[in-house]
Amino acid sequence: MRAKDVEFEVTFINLRDKPDWFLKISPHGKVPVLKVDDEILFESNAIAEYLDEALSPRLHPEDPIERARNRAWTDFVPSFASALSGIYYTKSREEMEKGLAKAPKAVERLEEALTGQRGRNAGPYFNGPGLSLVDCAYAPFLQRFLIADSYLKTGLLDGFPHVKAWADSLLGNDTITGAVAPEFLEEFHGNLRRREFYVASLMDGKAQAAE
Repeated sequence: MRAKDVEFEVTFINLRDKPDWFLKISPHGKVPVLKVDDEILFESNAIAEYLDEALSPRLHPEDPIERARNRAWTDFVPSFASALSGIYYTKSREEMEKGLAKAPKAVERLEEALTGQRGRNAGPYFNGPGLSLVDCAYAPFLQRFLIADSYLKTGLLDGFPHVKAWADSLLGNDTITGAVAPEFLEEFHGNLRRREFYVASLMDGKAQAAE
């Protein structure tokens, strides 16, 4: 909706204390949920596809092959996100390093996809100069990983230049970075601390060193 410059109201949900009214409209108890008049839509991809069909400009390619390719790579998001979170949602350095050893396989797949795309367009986004739905699908997971990696210093994306350049472009776009709640960074850090992940010890060590 931000990419399409549409007026909307947003209600942020505390996922540790979900209100009853939200649980009634979200079958999985997850965000996002979209209310259109009296209709309720849930699941990110379903909401994104609806918005792209209902509101201009289209963020999906007009070419049916390209559109199918975009949808296929959007379906790869859970595998990619799991590979990244397997690095920073870890309890120890040893566990983190095991996750880091597994992650390149998924990142390599995305690097190959972007290499193919760069044979068709010059970027900086998946389909060229404009944001697409596949960009918006990956951006939140790249954002969270890069926040954590600012402490972990894995250098994972350094070996994948197309993915790294794409991530830099996405996180340099105010439409994307402005889509989260104002207190997002504080909440993200707090979540890592509450769950006692290894990265939180690095965050706190860095904070103490700066005092």
